[in-house]
Amino acid sequence: MRKLLASFVFLCIMLAARGAESNVDVARGLVHRIAPQYENLIEFLQMPSATDVFRLESKGGKTIISGNDANSMAVGLNHFLKYYCHADVGWLKADTYTLPTQMPKVPKAVTIKARVKDRFFLNYCTFGYTMPWWKWDEWEHFIDWMALNGVNLPLAITGQESIWYKVWTEMGLTDKEVRSYFTGPSHLPWHRMLNIDYWGGPLPMSWLDGQLELQQKITARERMFNMRPVLPAFAGHVPRELSRIFPKAKITRLEAWSGYPDEYACSFLDPMDSLFSVVQKKFIETEAKLYGTDHVYGIDLFNELMPPSWEPDYLARVSRQVYETLEAADKDAVWLQMTWLFWNERKYWTNDRVKPYITSFPADRQLLLDYYCERQEIWQRTDKYFGVPYIWCYLGNFGGNTMLVGDFNNVNKLLENTFKNGGKNFQGIGSTLEGFDCNPYMYEYVFEKAWDFKTHRDIPAWTRAMADQRVGKADANARRAWQLMVDSIYVAPSTPGQCPLINIRPTFGKYRTYYANPRIKYNNRTLLQATELMLQADSKEHAYEFDLTNMTRQLLSNHFLAVFKRYEDAYDCRDRATMTRLQKEMMGIINDVDRMVKTQGFFLVGKWIKDARSWGGDSLAEQRYFEQNARNLITTWSDKDQLLNDYASRTWAGLANTFYGKRWQMFFEHVNKALDEGKSFDEDHYNVYRDAVTTFERYWWQQPSLWAIASRLQRNSLGNIAKRLWLVTD
Repeated sequence: MRKLLASFVFLCIMLAARGAESNVDVARGLVHRIAPQYENLIEFLQMPSATDVFRLESKGGKTIISGNDANSMAVGLNHFLKYYCHADVGWLKADTYTLPTQMPKVPKAVTIKARVKDRFFLNYCTFGYTMPWWKWDEWEHFIDWMALNGVNLPLAITGQESIWYKVWTEMGLTDKEVRSYFTGPSHLPWHRMLNIDYWGGPLPMSWLDGQLELQQKITARERMFNMRPVLPAFAGHVPRELSRIFPKAKITRLEAWSGYPDEYACSFLDPMDSLFSVVQKKFIETEAKLYGTDHVYGIDLFNELMPPSWEPDYLARVSRQVYETLEAADKDAVWLQMTWLFWNERKYWTNDRVKPYITSFPADRQLLLDYYCERQEIWQRTDKYFGVPYIWCYLGNFGGNTMLVGDFNNVNKLLENTFKNGGKNFQGIGSTLEGFDCNPYMYEYVFEKAWDFKTHRDIPAWTRAMADQRVGKADANARRAWQLMVDSIYVAPSTPGQCPLINIRPTFGKYRTYYANPRIKYNNRTLLQATELMLQADSKEHAYEFDLTNMTRQLLSNHFLAVFKRYEDAYDCRDRATMTRLQKEMMGIINDVDRMVKTQGFFLVGKWIKDARSWGGDSLAEQRYFEQNARNLITTWSDKDQLLNDYASRTWAGLANTFYGKRWQMFFEHVNKALDEGKSFDEDHYNVYRDAVTTFERYWWQQPSLWAIASRLQRNSLGNIAKRLWLVTD
């Protein structure tokens, strides 16, 4: 017995040692990729802890980073790089940074613990607005970024169509039926959320094969960093052709979504139907074989949709039934769902409906994402989710829009209040951004709130540190610029449709595009002052150049709005000379914005298109297919003039001059034509102009690429950056 016990203890020690070695090796690999010049100067140690923790200290000329696992070690490394080396590792592979030649020392050992267990990241929409065309090199760097920022619960929905293809064809559907049921690649998030079917299909088989291989790499690497990838599960979404094979199944055609015709509406299998559990089990077993599982599954039944019944008993019954099918497929399953629906359809999701829906099965087998907390904390509206575990999430961006938005002070206030009053079921912090935007520091700040150190609670101190990280050193002008930005520019949350007027289909009076909000809640002169201070900073860092470009882009875009208001006044007075002068000025601003954003790879539509075409391999037909899908999402969103037109607008080089600029040119031409005829630009003239613009928009996304293959990522000199700053008005 003693020998057996000794053998058991020895085995436990060996397994623990192997685990420690694995964590240390993963952390070493991270340093090799992001800070190779320091890899012989940084040593990682595993430290025992029941909670996530890291420790930094300098010994014998080396920096020692200890942590309970690879994820915590990665956060410790990031803390060292940011607060000792003044280096900010961005979320994109192209985001470069410079590390000090002489590695800094940690003057005094510091130990920092996690304040929450879970750190969630991503949104279904991010896989359409930002990541649809990524290959492994982009994903590898991004997973490193997530580890550096402590993410341990990433949404992992790449490649699910590859699983569904296997499931549906094995159940009797044809190859053509299944691939036609899927949408185009960048629209897949809304297919996955039961919003649209068939639009932009059929998906090429090469896409399904490539995505399967990519997802296997993604999930494997995420698990190396102690992350639990949130995989998809069956939410009742089926091809309508399934009725041919199962004619007695209770399959309902849902209402059309967001202006799409009925032919693209989704079909829903009633969870009470016995076929539901069959599909659930088959999908999860197939998925687990190919991608593994950490037993956390994302299922969202009624996102931006109306349930078949609002009766509380029905809502309780349907959620319990879905959970039971999940548990039958995986006894350790945890159901994660976003609670965007409780905000978006808040008129209907009253507490007498929310409570039975989320409490009809065990609380410890689910996890809720409080999706848009900077605008509305649902935990405040629902008695702390009635005890169900939840994660406080910062959304921050809709559609990948490029606007300076966010509010550090308010996020700090809201999160600290949640720590104090959010209840014991407050379990984590996350971000649910729809697309990567031009405010990356907002998300880094949110994830820093998950760790217990003082700087992020002192906004001025955190701002100074962030300014140092963006320019690579302490710089008085950069610090003053960023203090102005944090105090006066970052003062409001993101809302759908926020974009510069340049990006909005032009008109007089009320905007005709549903998602159109160019308004700002600050004085543009303040942004000018911050930009001038930033110009005086001494830095050649990529982050500094990005920030300077980003600020000037916004500055000129805000100025465009002010000039247009003067143009409207001139039109009202029929002052043709002033109108002509202001038209020329506005077109000049558009061209200047386009030239400005060309200096940054993040702002190149050519990269977006080139990346999309790369999935076509040697097939010109597939290259064209992927390019059209990529162009469509960021412009008209569909092939009709509908609700989501311009929703994903972004100020990118190649869009500003060839798409938005062309629309403004057409608008000016039609206004001038009306005045030449001695008439006002009335509704009839507007309708003619609208039809012409709609035709142009369709042509833009359907035409072959004129520049994508030849597009090069290059960084131009910023020496002439201040050309138009003197033009800025309130």
